[in-house]
Amino acid sequence: MTFNDQPELDGETLRLRGLQEEDREALFLAACDPETWAGHPAKDRYQRAVFDPYFDMLLAAGGTLIVFDKTTDQAIGCSRYYVGPDAPGDIAIGFTFLNHRYWGGEVNFRMKQLMLNHAFKQFDRVWFHIAPDNIRSQKATMKIGAEFTSDEDLDLSGSVLPWKCYRLDRAVWARVKAERLGD
Repeated sequence: MTFNDQPELDGETLRLRGLQEEDREALFLAACDPETWAGHPAKDRYQRAVFDPYFDMLLAAGGTLIVFDKTTDQAIGCSRYYVGPDAPGDIAIGFTFLNHRYWGGEVNFRMKQLMLNHAFKQFDRVWFHIAPDNIRSQKATMKIGAEFTSDEDLDLSGSVLPWKCYRLDRAVWARVKAERLGD
């Protein structure tokens, strides 16, 4: 069974769907504030000249979902499914960003909930690869139950870089989700 890495996922507050060329401006509007990239390795991605190659990579690579706030129908970020070279039989979620106005609440959890629920229909594990200096993402990943497994040098987008690798197992996700949502 082939994994659908660009599903339409509809939640209470968010809607996710496959990224398209027509989404370039809407996603740039979500990305164009320097504060959105604070603490991220690509601190200058708010600039058009840096954002466009990133968008082109996401579009060409596939598996990228654009995230919309259902109350405003505005794009607020994106995330991507991909197969990591360190776990070719599993799926990974990464290349995620959310506009800084959506930090600190339930948005990241709700976005990951939609993506994880979809992934766990087919996979037993989901991986996350996070830059060593991206502490915000590391903490958010551990909040959803992922466990740090190793530091690895991996090629995830055209060059070998150091990554912190986290694994989330289906049973752990079920427990965390139940605790957070009362399921």
